[in-house]
Amino acid sequence: MGELFEFLTTHEQFRRARLPALYSDFRALQSLNPDGFAANVEAWKKGLASALREGCVPASGDLLVLRVDESLMHGLETREWGRPLALGAVLRDATGKKEMMPLKSFMGAQESIYQRSWSSTPWQAVSWGLRQFGLMDRYGDSDKVSVEELVVLTNVEAATREVLRRMGNHTSRVDMIYSKQMFYRDYGDVLTDKRHISQRDLEVLLTYISRDKGLADYDGQTIKFKSHSDAQPPKITHEDSSIASLKNLMHDIEKQLEKLAARIDNLSAAARDAVSRKNRVSAIASLRSKKLAESQLAKQSAVLGQLEEVYSKISEAADQVELMRIMEGSTGVLKALHKEIGGVERVDDVLAQLGEQMAQVDEVGNIITEANGGVVDESEVDDELEALELEDRDKKKEAERLSNERKEEEEAAETKRRLGALETEVEPQVSRSKQTTEGQVEESSKLLQQLSL
Repeated sequence: MGELFEFLTTHEQFRRARLPALYSDFRALQSLNPDGFAANVEAWKKGLASALREGCVPASGDLLVLRVDESLMHGLETREWGRPLALGAVLRDATGKKEMMPLKSFMGAQESIYQRSWSSTPWQAVSWGLRQFGLMDRYGDSDKVSVEELVVLTNVEAATREVLRRMGNHTSRVDMIYSKQMFYRDYGDVLTDKRHISQRDLEVLLTYISRDKGLADYDGQTIKFKSHSDAQPPKITHEDSSIASLKNLMHDIEKQLEKLAARIDNLSAAARDAVSRKNRVSAIASLRSKKLAESQLAKQSAVLGQLEEVYSKISEAADQVELMRIMEGSTGVLKALHKEIGGVERVDDVLAQLGEQMAQVDEVGNIITEANGGVVDESEVDDELEALELEDRDKKKEAERLSNERKEEEEAAETKRRLGALETEVEPQVSRSKQTTEGQVEESSKLLQQLSL
């Protein structure tokens, strides 16, 4: 079991309980159990596309092109279940649904693959190779395996979406122009951080973006993306190729400056080391080389500054051209709208006619109201309003009276409660005072009797 099989088993569709069914010859399920057949086919298509996107397909440096050959079958082979017996049906279903396409047919198409049916012809081109290693009904006896390469369109579409997402931050039209080299440098990792797409993947991606999606123009060396204001795909001009070359040159000089700066640092370190070792000859040689590198660095920096200034002016001019084009288009729109309106005189006529029609509507409404006895006596309205106001005042007075009565009752109850509590506190004190007085009287009587004796 190789890396490809190990990667597939990390997906939910390839859990261990499903492996016997996925590796079996499930082609009969297409008529007996269509849902089961579709589930197995979908699991294989998603698994292979994901493995290819992550760079887990053996003997392949591509992330968008699947090599259908003996190495693929060997990577899928296991001791317990052997090789997948229905992989041919999976690939046929994928080509029939335009999810995979032979590389030659894809690159040779003159129009968008979405505008014509190519499912039958590509499959005829693939079928012979599949028969060579047991993916079709007829098995070949030859030891040679025909290599077939299929463009996995789900991966191509995913890469295209990521490219467009990253380009969302670009605002200037010159930022939409790339050389092939620059595009690969900036967008080579659109599928995974682990590895870049191959040069063949790059051709597939740029062809798909320009020909099939109409998002850019590509001439093999320069690619120009469509801006948000463009209604049609752009066309590459000589100026666009020059801009792409200028951007390439600026990048190359930046790399040269980085190398020169690193060389200067190394030479400075070498000179210090030579001085510490008392090697005057080596120190002088290092310092001379350092001076030459510094001079070259200064010159290249000046050139880069000039190129950046030129690029800035080109960007500004391109934006001005775009602005003028939009203003010119807006002027045409306003002219068309004014022509449709018909001028100020027509507006005045329409408003006058509208006023007349509204006046007629009011007049008709008044006539209908009078005919139906709809005249209202204002005195009756005033009397009714006065009666309602009087009734409202009476209600408010009654509510206020009831509220006052409730307050008086609550205050009386509270006073009664407080008096009861006070009596409860006073009674024990009166009793104790009475007992004290009686004791004092009795004691005084006894004292008088003693004096009398």
